[in-house]
Amino acid sequence: MTPDDLLPPALGAPDTAPDDPRLGHWLAGNRVLTGATRVALVGFPSDEGVRRNGGRPGAADGPRALREALYRMTPDAGDGFAALLDRTVDLGDLPVSGNVEADQEALGAIVGSLLERGVLPILLGGGHETAYGHFLGYVEVGRDVRILNWDAHADVRPLKAGRAHSGSPFYQALTHPSARCAGYTVAGLHPWRVAAAHRAFIGAHGGTVVGLADLSPARIHTLATSLPGPAMATFDLDLVDAAAAPGVSAPGVGGLEAGRWLLAAEACGGSPAFTSFEVVELNPRYDEGGRTAALAALTVWHLLRGLASRAG
Repeated sequence: MTPDDLLPPALGAPDTAPDDPRLGHWLAGNRVLTGATRVALVGFPSDEGVRRNGGRPGAADGPRALREALYRMTPDAGDGFAALLDRTVDLGDLPVSGNVEADQEALGAIVGSLLERGVLPILLGGGHETAYGHFLGYVEVGRDVRILNWDAHADVRPLKAGRAHSGSPFYQALTHPSARCAGYTVAGLHPWRVAAAHRAFIGAHGGTVVGLADLSPARIHTLATSLPGPAMATFDLDLVDAAAAPGVSAPGVGGLEAGRWLLAAEACGGSPAFTSFEVVELNPRYDEGGRTAALAALTVWHLLRGLASRAG
């Protein structure tokens, strides 16, 4: 599968005045990869992995809801943001089949194709099964990758009856026969949501666990800027407190406050170690007032602002 096989976003540019442009003016309808393209958005509208893991289905609608909020946002007035948007495309959504394993392989082919072109993918989930397909992109092009997962859960559960799910992506990455996962860090674990066996599994595979209570602004900045590349960052919205992010597969009561979450996104965006990102687990079925969609879109906005701050 190639980027040409993706389904175009079913959204147009917002109707605003010429002196009040929104991101949709750059992204809506722009699907052409050129030698100047730097960033590509790709949707992965899958939540079959969530069903398999016993979560609340609905994340398949996440990419559309995220785009609806993102397209209405204004670009940052600072230097570089609009120039980056000139080099950003929205390629649309992967046409998922409901076969998690096949869909993850297809996503890996898309991510690998973009990486080979020197284009940075930002994936819009979808359940957290997105992450394994994301990782497979690096396998596709024969590159080692370090993974930074901002998440309330470790997501290193074994397969269920041999089948992948939204709780297994990093178990699969850490045990992949390619050994392309060069390191795994999970930041923000809720202590009431992680089994001792899962912590032990991460430690046995050389990974790092950072608890929710340890995510001070300074620690967030260090995590985002000290990781060697190439690296992929995955942002699971259930890390954020449920008051700000009610529309997720597993609401994060007592979770991270939104300001520190967005700090993490911008810091990762600005770090040259990161060569791809994803924002996952937006579930519009349970999103009161569109709060979670707005937060997911703002996460992408801060990733873009961080990317705009990079040299070159």
